[in-house]
Amino acid sequence: MRFVDHAQITVKAGDGGCGCLAFAQPPYTRRPVPDGGDGGDGGDVVLRADLNVSTLLDFQFRHTFAAGRGGHGGGNRKSGKRGADVVIRVPVGTVVRDADTSELLKDFVQAHDHVVAARGGQGGFGNASKRKSPSTRRREREAGKPQASPGSPGEQRRLALELKLIADVGLVGLPNAGKSSLLSRISTARPKVAPYPFTTRYPVLGVVRADAQGSFVACDIPGLIEGAHRGRGLGTQFLRHIERTRLLVHLVDMAAVDGRRPVEAFRQLNEELAAYSHALARRPQLIVANKMDLPAAEEHLLAFQQAMGRSVWPISCATGRGIPELVRAIWEALRDGV
Repeated sequence: MRFVDHAQITVKAGDGGCGCLAFAQPPYTRRPVPDGGDGGDGGDVVLRADLNVSTLLDFQFRHTFAAGRGGHGGGNRKSGKRGADVVIRVPVGTVVRDADTSELLKDFVQAHDHVVAARGGQGGFGNASKRKSPSTRRREREAGKPQASPGSPGEQRRLALELKLIADVGLVGLPNAGKSSLLSRISTARPKVAPYPFTTRYPVLGVVRADAQGSFVACDIPGLIEGAHRGRGLGTQFLRHIERTRLLVHLVDMAAVDGRRPVEAFRQLNEELAAYSHALARRPQLIVANKMDLPAAEEHLLAFQQAMGRSVWPISCATGRGIPELVRAIWEALRDGV
């Protein structure tokens, strides 16, 4: 299934039905009496978070959603039927804004969260309506005859939808650092793995079983390059997906397969995170030295530790070395409330 994380739609709530202008003349009465019912209210457009939806792909094919119109009032004081609501299902993690004003309408962080994006119009008053205000009744008396009114139009607005995946752990690193390989090792997710940069074209979630009592969700983010915060490479298109994570696992190619020194690679990616978001720059990180099965990795690791002065988790996604210990360290960091 194609992954889509942004879309723009137009929503239109239902118009209110018209009030009825009708009169009845019961037996033994000299004058007709008002008998028209009220129009029904228009339906609302509601957005609801649904765990069964994982992408905004559906909105690439359908851009307009309209709720039902309220029914018109009838004689014998019959009220019109309320218009049908339209419920739009979106993934958990979706941020909804007004496309014209950028006003935040809702940040869906939990399943079943909902928001009324457009409210239906009010049904018009029939000439026998009991809902009329005293001032309206006074004007009608002065005019000599009770009047009916049309329904008010429903709201219409353009909405911008943006999906930010919800995960506990974000796997970050330069292209070809081994993020997809690690996710496939520690979870049931099967992202594409190949020995060339930008193999991963979209974020992939995987559930990691830490022990018999707990698990966490990890997110594999496409590789970041210099200038990513300005949109270079896959850039800001996917940086948003690690904004909700509690912990970053920073993978470094310790074998320097692409010729870039590990210290330089580590600093460059952190500079990109800081340029995109100061909050991300302060997010706790576990530094993971990958590809420790390759020549020169041990030598690079020693130089890296001396330059950084921080603890590093050496692993090999090819052989599985150090991965159980890394999963345990991630789980302990999450459990301790990072």
